[in-house]
Amino acid sequence: MSKKNIILKIENLSYRYSDADKNDYVFKNLNFEFEKGKIYAIKGKSGSGKTTLLSLISGLENEYEGSITFNNKELRNINLDDYRSKDIGIVFQSYNLLPHLTAAENIILSMNISNLKIKDKKSKAIELMEDVGLDKSKADRRVLKLSGGEQQRVAIARSLSYNPSMILADEPTGNLDKETENDILKILRNLAKKDDKCVIIVTHSENVCNQVDEIYEIKKRKD
Repeated sequence: MSKKNIILKIENLSYRYSDADKNDYVFKNLNFEFEKGKIYAIKGKSGSGKTTLLSLISGLENEYEGSITFNNKELRNINLDDYRSKDIGIVFQSYNLLPHLTAAENIILSMNISNLKIKDKKSKAIELMEDVGLDKSKADRRVLKLSGGEQQRVAIARSLSYNPSMILADEPTGNLDKETENDILKILRNLAKKDDKCVIIVTHSENVCNQVDEIYEIKKRKD
């Protein structure tokens, strides 16, 4: 039996908003493990706390009960700016690209934020675009001139610009048609299987859930 290569572990995780009643939790006592080389789906009904969980894993919120450990280090005890700019890549449903920039410029900006020492960042950006199936002719095109599927590929390329070990995707295919959704899923699966990354997808899509290694479901609290 092979040893698990756990990169992220959630233990007895509970969360409630700061102004909520002391017993009014969004979710309570979640226990999940995530390994490198695997792709996961987190599903649940609206209001169950899926996006909240992603925010906690991203280190955007640290007022929680329980434990979130990345590479055996509790998130509360690490530099979260470094964590977000070097260790994890985030992909959003709405792409979150800067519309006044070109595809390549959006990727280069991410490299600059991460303080990467790359001699030719434009060439690296084009290489990343090609890795996710985008022709280099799209590099100098403003992102609003790209289709939704192309914009999501740019967003994935941007998240890969600093070679993170974990990719977090919040409804990454929610705005896409079925064929494009499958194309994006293929890219994400390859990142897990070929590049040994941990890929975590928050989704409502059954199609996505049917193509991942493991599904974690958050049940909406009734009390």
